[in-house]
Amino acid sequence: MDFDLTTEQKSIFDTARAFAIEKLAPKAVEWDQTKHFPADVIRELADLGMCGMFVREEYGGAGLSRLDGTLVYEGLSYGCPTTAAFVSIHNMCAWMIDSFGSDEQRAIWLPELVSARCFVSYCLTEPGSGSDAAALTTRAEKAGEDLALTGSKSFISGGGVSDLYIVMARTGEAGPRGISAILVEKGSRGLSFGAQEKKMGWSAQPTAMVLLDQCRVPQKNLLGESGKGFSYAMQALDGGRLNIAACSLGAAQAAFDKTTAYMHERKAFGKSLDQFQALQFRLADMEAGLQSARVFLRQAAAKLDAKSPDATRFCAMAKLLVTDTGFAVANDALQLHGGYGYLVDYGIEKIVRDLRVHQILEGTNEIMRHVIARDLLAERPP
Repeated sequence: MDFDLTTEQKSIFDTARAFAIEKLAPKAVEWDQTKHFPADVIRELADLGMCGMFVREEYGGAGLSRLDGTLVYEGLSYGCPTTAAFVSIHNMCAWMIDSFGSDEQRAIWLPELVSARCFVSYCLTEPGSGSDAAALTTRAEKAGEDLALTGSKSFISGGGVSDLYIVMARTGEAGPRGISAILVEKGSRGLSFGAQEKKMGWSAQPTAMVLLDQCRVPQKNLLGESGKGFSYAMQALDGGRLNIAACSLGAAQAAFDKTTAYMHERKAFGKSLDQFQALQFRLADMEAGLQSARVFLRQAAAKLDAKSPDATRFCAMAKLLVTDTGFAVANDALQLHGGYGYLVDYGIEKIVRDLRVHQILEGTNEIMRHVIARDLLAERPP
């Protein structure tokens, strides 16, 4: 078993982290305070192949593995987890179109998404069905040559800003087998958006409700097979959970590095903070948590790349472990900064606010425990 990254993987990580340090970190607090969505900077990432990471090369994508992807998101989140998380969602949706779309859909949309000329959003959650996603009520019915969609989607990253929306809607019976995935373009008749949500964190990422009132799209906008949409959405979430875990890891590492530097400089009772044994032990626990989370995340990514039968369980465990660890490390970093950690200028409080939602999205960590237990117990003989 080899835990070392290849030369190419080290280069991928170094490129992402260097971009984060140069382009994201200097502006992250400003974007957070002004609620600025850095679309132009994300388009610069497209030039590095980071907006079509899991798309095949024939469509302009980078064709990276899931393990490679975790390296990119960890690197980018070192500068701004909000921006990295949006890029994660964009890539997740591009992968869905590449994996399940028709040749025509791929030809139309993938070049636009890979280049970030267009952004795309994932629309599963509804006001009345969050964790119970299979109970969604948005409907899509045939209307001549079109599909007419009616319903609403909540907490949609990119809502009102993205150019394309992958909407999971009910086309058949109750339950997951009656759900299809449908491509809805911005500007479609009957599509509108709620006001931008006011959030605890992720302030630089637009989030709004997506409202569908007899929204008309051509029937050819059905993604893949009718009734398979929920399956597609869950497959996408396996990778999405790895991505958001990596975003937690990178941002927590940034908070940790800021803290070790601060504790070396800050003095109390005649010596620097890093000379106090009690505080050294806090740092040791944070470091052990980060390294453990990193190893487990990469193991889970390797299982998804290998299409291991237990990959879904490991993706859920990685999401649970790494996002909990990331938030705990960031929160400890704030505490070790004392009052300065509570100030905007130091950037620690932003990381804490941003990472809190990682324990909620892509399936709450309570739902991760349900996924893990269900899969674990299914292995037992009757």
